[in-house]
Amino acid sequence: GEISSQVGINYGQLGDNLPSPEKSVKLIQSIGAKRVKIYDANPDILNALRGTDLQVSIMVPNQHLTNISTNQKLADSWIQSNVLPFYPKVKIRYLLVGNEVISSSPKEIWYSIVPAMRKIKNALNTHRLNKIKVGTSMAMDVLESSFPPSNGTFRSDIADPIVKPMLQFLSRTKSFYFLDVYPYFPWSTDSNNINLDYALFVSRTIKYTDPVSNLTYSNLFDQMVDSVIFAMEKLGYPDVRIWIAETGWPNAGDIDQIGANIYNAATYNRNVIKKLTAKPPVGTPARPGRVLPSFIFALYNENQKPGPGTERHFGLLYPNGSNVGVNASELGSALSYACSQGNKTCDPIQPGKECFKPDSLVWHASYAFSSYWSQFKKTGATCYFNGLATPTAKDPSKF
Repeated sequence: GEISSQVGINYGQLGDNLPSPEKSVKLIQSIGAKRVKIYDANPDILNALRGTDLQVSIMVPNQHLTNISTNQKLADSWIQSNVLPFYPKVKIRYLLVGNEVISSSPKEIWYSIVPAMRKIKNALNTHRLNKIKVGTSMAMDVLESSFPPSNGTFRSDIADPIVKPMLQFLSRTKSFYFLDVYPYFPWSTDSNNINLDYALFVSRTIKYTDPVSNLTYSNLFDQMVDSVIFAMEKLGYPDVRIWIAETGWPNAGDIDQIGANIYNAATYNRNVIKKLTAKPPVGTPARPGRVLPSFIFALYNENQKPGPGTERHFGLLYPNGSNVGVNASELGSALSYACSQGNKTCDPIQPGKECFKPDSLVWHASYAFSSYWSQFKKTGATCYFNGLATPTAKDPSKF
């Protein structure tokens, strides 16, 4: 069947301050998402989704994979407990067997992924639930090399024992390779060589031509997706469809996490959604004109996620339901405020002065916020500007 380009949302639950499932479902509908992915089969969330038009992706948590992979009865029982009570009133369409298992689970669990997928699929077939596609999500770290995209290759430790049988399963069942794509991470680790505008889809002039495929790229997202497509091709599966299981940009982070701010997050999410919903579909250079179905990460900032500060700041919404996003008028207002406080805060960004850049609101705001804070912090000023600014240990003029 035809897959629509309507964008979905990842509904993570790692927060101690999140709204109820009922309220969350209303918020998901209010932001216009047409699909939702959860990281388990939470019955309260599934009950809240009952009778809605949202297509739903549920998940077998990683810790269940080993047991299910060797026991068809356990797989049947999981489907009986977590799918049958809700289907078809809840439009369960996708069932992911584990989440980034290669990245986040002990090695012994890796070899359970594909056997568990097969057993879950058998259990669905037993109940004639043929509409539900089975897959598993993978991050970019399953690749040994990703640049240039034509050089995309799966890691040698997993290519033959895990990825190849997985691709065979996905191809045979006409399912998808569920891929997590975050341009923020390669950009933030190599920001001297990767232009921020290229990562945010805002550059009109920066192009990269792959020397082997001769395909030309205008953004980092396409490069990342195509590196996986070329890697699949090398294993003999050039046609397995890609589903963007997660993508997004952090709206805040730790002091040394440059570029994680509300403005960049709003810019990235707005632009990636525009790309993913374009009609006719644009696809990627390796697969032009193909629909890339997707889930944006994430519904909320989740305050209990482990790891660096960015991990807790990927939400489109704050837990109180208000929007994290920003627009140019908000940024312009904050810039005006910073420049109106005197002390020659913004003199160097006036027309004709050394730091003036025409048509660069973001650059001027970055300079003004830095200048304001350095001059007024001793009198109690903050570097917040309604969440548009964040302190950094690095020189912002380099980014």
